[in-house]
Amino acid sequence: MQNKFSLTILGSSGALPAYGRSPTCQYLAIRRHHFLIDCGEGAQVQLANQGINIHRIGHIFISHLHGDHYLGLMGLLFSMHLQRREATLHLYSHPGLDEIILAQLRHSKSVLNFKINFHVLHDRHQEVIFEDEWATVSTIPLSHKIPTTGFLFREKPGSLRLDKAKLTPDLTIQQLVTLRRGEDVVEEGRIVLRSKDYTLPPRAPISYAFCSDTQPDDAVASLVAGVDVLYHEATFMNEDEDKARETRHSTTSDAARIALQARAGQLIIGHFSARYKDLEPVLEEARKIFPNTSLATEGTTFDLYNRWN
Repeated sequence: MQNKFSLTILGSSGALPAYGRSPTCQYLAIRRHHFLIDCGEGAQVQLANQGINIHRIGHIFISHLHGDHYLGLMGLLFSMHLQRREATLHLYSHPGLDEIILAQLRHSKSVLNFKINFHVLHDRHQEVIFEDEWATVSTIPLSHKIPTTGFLFREKPGSLRLDKAKLTPDLTIQQLVTLRRGEDVVEEGRIVLRSKDYTLPPRAPISYAFCSDTQPDDAVASLVAGVDVLYHEATFMNEDEDKARETRHSTTSDAARIALQARAGQLIIGHFSARYKDLEPVLEEARKIFPNTSLATEGTTFDLYNRWN
């Protein structure tokens, strides 16, 4: 299984597309999984621009039902249909998204080639909504004007690693497989090779938290404590804090304080208001509190696997 944990930004704007920025959408690849997080207007165009095969996407997570976070979904679904997708697609959302999709299909007299499994989110408590042998996805209750949920993606712990400095040419493939499983090699009733002598501990699993849209909430910092990379919306600069409070969004300093409180390894900020053309001042404000901050800009890929290993 390929070691991979990468995040590609497809949309970073707030409610309105502005200055080449599209509404929120992110693509997250974890080993064999290909997740889409939110699906704002123009998502499929951004996917195409980045050379991402839409049929690899198996799970789409929608944080809430404000249009800038899901209006790109129907276009994407129709493109999957026209390209004869057959694999089941899993959609995670608060109640209502199924009605929206089914209404559009009904009025266009369309029947998709593939099945959609709808998974209903709850915004009052954290829960695991996806889990397999490679990763888990948990919800993060957020505080916005309508039910809104963030998502915490965590790798499962991996296997032991072979210590290349200890390996010798005479070791067989079968012996290496046994040692990596944590088992000693036994021949004629006696241990000839001990796993602990040839292996290193598994690398630390990587985690990524997505938090948009929300007003600042200390509970979020607790739920994502120790996360490697945190994406937190920063719709407004500090000078527009009143507007942030009115709309239940966050400022640059709000996002940075949550990252600091959570002891995050890195902060990525996005969901920028259309009132800001130049984002350098936005970044500078956040870095005053949390220096390891980056902007979510279209086309940027964050390689979390190589960054944190």
